[in-house]
Amino acid sequence: QVQLVESGGGLVQAGGSLRLSCAASGSISSVNTMGWYRQAPGKQREFVATITSGGRTNYADSVKGRFTISRENAKNTVYLQMNNLKPEDTAVYYCYYRKVVGTPAYWGQGTQVTVSS
Repeated sequence: QVQLVESGGGLVQAGGSLRLSCAASGSISSVNTMGWYRQAPGKQREFVATITSGGRTNYADSVKGRFTISRENAKNTVYLQMNNLKPEDTAVYYCYYRKVVGTPAYWGQGTQVTVSS
């Protein structure tokens, strides 16, 4: 089992910045992928960004150039630096962990990000 605890959400004006953190604990594999998804009201959960334990990153087109994902392997923690936030970024952001493709994915409880115009 893996437990994920997110922090760092909040309310910010358009153009502002927020930094999300997610700490993983439990049966953590040295090889894994962590990342972030988000879900806006009335919409399906969507991919935001992921990063492998080797440092390879992947971003949704909608956040490229504005969001940066990073991690500290020694702390089993992943971060999402969000700059130039837009009202359409408003959503609950969920931390994600998976050992390898085909194994169970784990999710955090979610943290609310609200961007006002």
